[in-house]
Amino acid sequence: MSSPKEVLVIDLNKSAEYQKLLDGQPQTCGMRCGRVYLKPGQTCGRHNTGEHEETLVFLSGRGELLVGEEDHFAVGQGKISYIPPNTVHDVKNTGNKPLIYIYCVAPVEAG
Repeated sequence: MSSPKEVLVIDLNKSAEYQKLLDGQPQTCGMRCGRVYLKPGQTCGRHNTGEHEETLVFLSGRGELLVGEEDHFAVGQGKISYIPPNTVHDVKNTGNKPLIYIYCVAPVEAG
């Protein structure tokens, strides 16, 4: 694995759309992240990050983190969540304002 060569500072945009922030190598050692903007009632889509762990940092709005088939967690401004590798999940905006969050996904090395 190669090491990144520089420090990056990226401005978050204010637009009502997805913003890619980091795209893995060569920017990072493997971490990817982006800014997600969900309108009321919208979801990011059920997915699994495989052998990667994920952190969600909620900047505004409120919603629900759906994990597996049955688990539901309230999320929103001022909250952070951790999602272990191989975990099916989705995020839904349950509020009446945009739900905006940053996700960070990083590979997990076998230990």
